[in-house]
Amino acid sequence: MSNEGKKVKAHYRGTLDDGTQFDSSYDRGEPIEFTCGAGQMIAGFDDAVRGMAVGERKTVHLEPAEAYGERREDLVVRFPIDQVPNPEQLSVGDKVMLSGPMGQPIPATVAAIDAEAVTVDANHDLAGKALNFEIELVEA
Repeated sequence: MSNEGKKVKAHYRGTLDDGTQFDSSYDRGEPIEFTCGAGQMIAGFDDAVRGMAVGERKTVHLEPAEAYGERREDLVVRFPIDQVPNPEQLSVGDKVMLSGPMGQPIPATVAAIDAEAVTVDANHDLAGKALNFEIELVEA
């Protein structure tokens, strides 16, 4: 039995290898709903749900390639301070939106600020990290 192409609902708890929880649908009270195999979820999560039966629970360990990918240093960019609007209003850790080559929004995090430049990191916060998911298929 495959859930490929089906709209499914699943509860999950996501943790890092050190046990730190980074997300949980249980905390929100509602399962996540997505179409299995449609690319709406990270690849490893989609693969885990593909063969599950309703009511089944499983735990999966995903390496970065199956999740948010490896960290890429080319996604860490320094912008000259005079090219940054309102740099005095920024702080390290702030989330900002950049514009990609085709005008698409790219989320990034302010990584550093000094007198000459603002450095932003467009890597996903979980890039380069192995992830663990406890998954419960609620509906398929």
